[in-house]
Amino acid sequence: MQQILTNLLNIGIRWLHTLQDNLPSIVTGLLVLLLAWLLARVASGLLRRSLNLRQTDPDFAALMVRLLRGVIISLGLLVALEQIGTDVTALLTGLGILGFTIGFALQDVAKNFVAGLLILVNQPFDLGDTIGVAGYTGRVADINLRDLVMQAEDGLYVRIPNGDVITQTLVNYTRTRRRRMELRIGVAYSADLEAAHAAALAAVRAVPGVLHDPAPEVVFDQFGDWAVQGAVTFWVEGGLDAHAAAQTAGLKAVKRAFEQAGIELPPAPQAGLNQPGRS
Repeated sequence: MQQILTNLLNIGIRWLHTLQDNLPSIVTGLLVLLLAWLLARVASGLLRRSLNLRQTDPDFAALMVRLLRGVIISLGLLVALEQIGTDVTALLTGLGILGFTIGFALQDVAKNFVAGLLILVNQPFDLGDTIGVAGYTGRVADINLRDLVMQAEDGLYVRIPNGDVITQTLVNYTRTRRRRMELRIGVAYSADLEAAHAAALAAVRAVPGVLHDPAPEVVFDQFGDWAVQGAVTFWVEGGLDAHAAAQTAGLKAVKRAFEQAGIELPPAPQAGLNQPGRS
């Protein structure tokens, strides 16, 4: 029994000597941790205030604040461990190998996660915006760190991975308030092009919502198989619904103007019939 007590006493004495020898390093490590904690609080507060001023999504703002705080405290912990004599290099090597293995196994998830962060930072669209991306057009119903949820024009809900959203061309129709519309037209070869030009221009100018600056234009630019072809271009302001309504109204107005002015429209192409002017 006495031998056991002696051994325990010797272990305690050695531990006290070790603590005494390493006390400055331990104190330094604790001070580094305290400094890292204070720095994390100040930096996260500044980041939260900045994101709130930008009216950033609250969930995303909270996530970014937690990430920043975790990074600063983790770096402080590594510095503190190095101060008390821990082999940080071996620890970082092990963590690096583990991180590489996990990242390789979850590379698609990681790609979508990073893309989601970039979307939330850049904010190319808001909830409720009408956008076109990855071959779909519809209203943004939800955005998270994995995918974008869109209600397409046909009413279906579509999930598009954030990696596809960030790498493909995206059109925001809601933010595009002013847009140029184009109507392809054609008149018969026997038609008076000057009269057709004047009729189309007057018709589209009278369409509600068509802007006068920039002014509408009518251009005949191609000899087609069955008609002299051209385009009516004009600008409208409003959302996607306004654009579609102006396109339809413009088409109806031009057709009605041609009919009233006696402008002959080309016949529908039919197989086996000779084209005008050809034998």
